[in-house]
Amino acid sequence: MKKTIYYLPGHGGQLGTGLGQALLERGFDVAGRATVGEFRQLPFSEQVDAVAHDLRTLFWQNSAQVVANSFGAYLFLHAQAQLDPYIGNVLLLSPIVGEFSDEVSMTSFSPPRAGKLLELAKSRAYPAPKHCEIHVGEDDWQSNPINVATLASLIGVKVTVVPGAGHMLEKAYVGPLLDRWIVTVP
Repeated sequence: MKKTIYYLPGHGGQLGTGLGQALLERGFDVAGRATVGEFRQLPFSEQVDAVAHDLRTLFWQNSAQVVANSFGAYLFLHAQAQLDPYIGNVLLLSPIVGEFSDEVSMTSFSPPRAGKLLELAKSRAYPAPKHCEIHVGEDDWQSNPINVATLASLIGVKVTVVPGAGHMLEKAYVGPLLDRWIVTVP
């Protein structure tokens, strides 16, 4: 029987492409929420509720594995905020943790509840997952590594800042990371 990994891709992502495909190629079944179609049309609060429900009812075991990328990680972090500390194992790649902007491209994005995670973390009210690691690119303007490291420090989660990397962590980094993470996860 194949093990199933719960996967939340970035904004507009499918379960069987990109990082999801890398998980499939490693022999896992992939469940989760594609961030397209009907799910994407839901209000943010309903997206978060759906993820929290999935985790609570289908993936609440010590051996469960969650992989989330970019906006998918933002959904996971908000779902986690309304749960007990998640007991499974969590890998977050390039997580969105709040508002961000880029002076070079003059682009900015303010996701729903942009300040909520930091507010909960500062007040020590955020129920951090028990086993979680975060990887973010040093040059990632969407998942600002300073903001990610600040949040991670406040909630007691290990963060790795990848030198020279942007928002899309390279396959040469993510592939070996997945292989190591999957092997070390009980």
